[in-house]
Amino acid sequence: MCVYVCVCVCVCERERERERERMAKSPEEEHPQNAFGWAARDASGILSPFNFSRRENGDDDVTLKVLYCGVCHSDLHFLRNDWGFTRYPVVPGHEIVGVVTKIGENVKKFKVGDRVGVGVIVGSCKTCEACQQDLESYCTKKIFTYGSTYHDGTRTYGGYSDVVVADQRYILRFPDNLPSDSGAPLLCAGITVYSAMKYYGMTEPGKHLGVVGLGWSWPCCCEVWEGLWAEGYCY
Repeated sequence: MCVYVCVCVCVCERERERERERMAKSPEEEHPQNAFGWAARDASGILSPFNFSRRENGDDDVTLKVLYCGVCHSDLHFLRNDWGFTRYPVVPGHEIVGVVTKIGENVKKFKVGDRVGVGVIVGSCKTCEACQQDLESYCTKKIFTYGSTYHDGTRTYGGYSDVVVADQRYILRFPDNLPSDSGAPLLCAGITVYSAMKYYGMTEPGKHLGVVGLGWSWPCCCEVWEGLWAEGYCY
């Protein structure tokens, strides 16, 4: 019993030491892949050049060169710490469109050169009931594209950068007929609208839909229901 306890104590101490070493590393040293982005250092929300690093592409990962990234109002809230939990420095951006430059061994849905998108979530437990139903936004262990802690204990940084690495589960293929620049906001406001419409059966012809408030979701609603033959109203 004494030997077992001693071994456990030694193992725990080694883990704590590794954690201290990791915490001592700068954003540029955390991972082997160099990255460049625009980050806010404080609640002023002012963005400035920021050198950091991305993890190496894993077996289930896709690396993409960022082409466009939309600006969501939640980015502004996060930059200014309006919600009270921002950790600086922060690289925002969760409406990301890019071109695949590298894929992992287990990735079959994408290939180098594909145009893809990454939204607000880049990780989850993958095992809970919500994840099993492809409802990762309800997972209690979901990982946001920026401002979260990833599985390896390092911080996530968003799409205001030149390169992104993400698990294939959270990547979407961009249709050939959808422009990258105007299509990027669909990864947030667009999917918010479409998901609700799909869930409540509002994608069928002849339906009538009302939207309360005139935010960015409103023009997305217009585009979606126009394509689905629904009729919409704004209140």
